[in-house]
Amino acid sequence: MRDWTVVDLGTEGFRDCWARQLALLEQRQKDEVPDTLLLVEHPHVFTLGRRRDAEANVLMPGDVEVIGIERGGDVTYHGPGQIVAYPIVRLEDGERDLHRYLRNLEDAVIATCARFGLATDREPGKTGVWLTTAAGMRRKLCSIGIACRKWVTFHGLALNVTTDLGYFTRINPCGFEAGVMTSMAEELGVGVAMADVKRRAPSAGAR
Repeated sequence: MRDWTVVDLGTEGFRDCWARQLALLEQRQKDEVPDTLLLVEHPHVFTLGRRRDAEANVLMPGDVEVIGIERGGDVTYHGPGQIVAYPIVRLEDGERDLHRYLRNLEDAVIATCARFGLATDREPGKTGVWLTTAAGMRRKLCSIGIACRKWVTFHGLALNVTTDLGYFTRINPCGFEAGVMTSMAEELGVGVAMADVKRRAPSAGAR
């Protein structure tokens, strides 16, 4: 397993955290810092990945800022009640497979959810973590989008814990209809403490 520096930022604006990631990325490329996992909640923001039609999936941004960034994927929402994890990781020889890295991130989220009695899995061909509701509907619990420069990763994953799912109605999240999104609290039917999820989460992508 990796040795990590885990930094819980509490709540931080997206742009400030993005700048923090880029600084750590450069430092990690120079081996000036160890692999670092940033945990954060962002104030309300929509981010656009590199997918060509991502902007078209922003329906009603209203007073929520929309920011285009380097990660893969489409548009997504970040906000209170959502744990965002940014692993700044240097992939060494034998690890330089971004598809495997994405699966490692999914595995970390699946393991975390299992610790709360929530059965989650993958949806073939669709990055992220999903579940089947009691009514047999497929819902997405966690969105994942990364970037990589000189084999150092940045950006990461967003796990809906107690997220206000109403904000997803302003976009087509990851290109899907808003109703596809869910949260841990929604599926468990009880309140979930952010601190408990952070404490019980395995290190994302650690292999």
